[in-house]
Amino acid sequence: MKLPTTFNNILIIRTDRIGDVVLTTPAIKALRQAYPTARISILVTPATFDLVNGNPYLDEILVDDREGKHKGLFGFLRLVGEIKLKKFDLTIIFHTKRRYNLACCLARIPHRLGYKNNKFGSLLTHPLNDTRALGEKHEAQYCMEVLKVIGIENNDLDVFVPVQKEAEIWAQNWMQENNLKPNEFITIHPGSSDQAKCWPTANFALLMDRLLANYTLKIVLIGAQQTFPTSEEILRQTRKASEIINLTGKTSLSQTASLLRRSRLLISNDSGPVHLAAGVGGSVISIFMRNQPGINSERWKPLGPRGFILDNKQQPGSISVDNVLELTEQIFQKNNQYEIF
Repeated sequence: MKLPTTFNNILIIRTDRIGDVVLTTPAIKALRQAYPTARISILVTPATFDLVNGNPYLDEILVDDREGKHKGLFGFLRLVGEIKLKKFDLTIIFHTKRRYNLACCLARIPHRLGYKNNKFGSLLTHPLNDTRALGEKHEAQYCMEVLKVIGIENNDLDVFVPVQKEAEIWAQNWMQENNLKPNEFITIHPGSSDQAKCWPTANFALLMDRLLANYTLKIVLIGAQQTFPTSEEILRQTRKASEIINLTGKTSLSQTASLLRRSRLLISNDSGPVHLAAGVGGSVISIFMRNQPGINSERWKPLGPRGFILDNKQQPGSISVDNVLELTEQIFQKNNQYEIF
C-alpha cells in the first residue's frame, strides 16, 4: 500500500518502560516538525503518563489501563472502540505487541507502521525489519529510522521530559525541609529491572562513603518500591548511613524528575532514571554491566552533553569504585561550564 504524502490524525504507540518512552521523544518532535498542523496523539501506560504529560508536540495522551477499564477481553475491545472513535489515519507502533497490532487493525486505522515480527506483524500495512536486537544504533536512532518510511529525515536526538507543577512544589518543599539547595546533593539509583544489570551493593556502599568524604554534598537514594531491599542492603554496608537520605519507594515518577533536575549528578545502573535525568537536563553516569548486542551502551546510553557511561568494554573485567569517582570528578569540573539551575 502506497503511503499518502500527508497525515492529519496520527497515533503513536509506546507502552513499554520509562527509558523507552523518553527515548521516543525526539521522534515525537520530528513528527510534529514534519506535520505541524496534524493532530498527534500518543498511547502510553498509566506508569509513564507523566513522561509525556505537557509535551508541547502532542495534542492528546491516551492511556491503556490494563489493570482497570482495559483489563481482559472486554477491556481490550473497549480500547479498540476508543481508538476507532478517534479516526486516526496513521499509527506508528514503536512498542511491538500483538495487542496493539491487532487493536489498530480492528480500529481500522488505514496506515499502520511498525516492526515485522511474529506478534501479528502481518496486520501492519507497512512492516519494517526489526534489527534493534543487534544493538548497532541507539534506541532513539531506531525510532527515527521508523519515521524514514514516511519521509522524515531528522538527526536531532535531544530527549525531553516535562516537569509537573505539583512535583515541582513537592521538590521545593522537600529541599527546604532538608536544608538543601540545587546541586548540593548527588542522587544514587541502585536498582534495575534485571539483576544482571546491577553494580554490586558493596560497590555502591563504598562509593557513597568516599563521595561523602571527598565532597560537601548530601547523597539521596532513589528507586521504585521494589528497589527498597537493595537500598536497605547498601545502607547496612555503608559507614555513613546517617548522612544519606533514603527516598527509595517514596517518590512518584514526576517527583523523581523534579528531584533529578536539581541534583548535581545521578549515578545509576542502566535503568529508566538514567533517561529521566537526561530528559530534564541533569548530569548522569550510567553503569553498564552487560555488553551483549541489543542491551549494550550503544543502544541505551543516556543522551545529551551531560550523559556519561562506564561499561565493561571501556573498563575490562569490572567497573571499580575508583572508575566512578574519577568520572565524577571530571563531570564536576566540566559542570562549571554549564548554567547552574
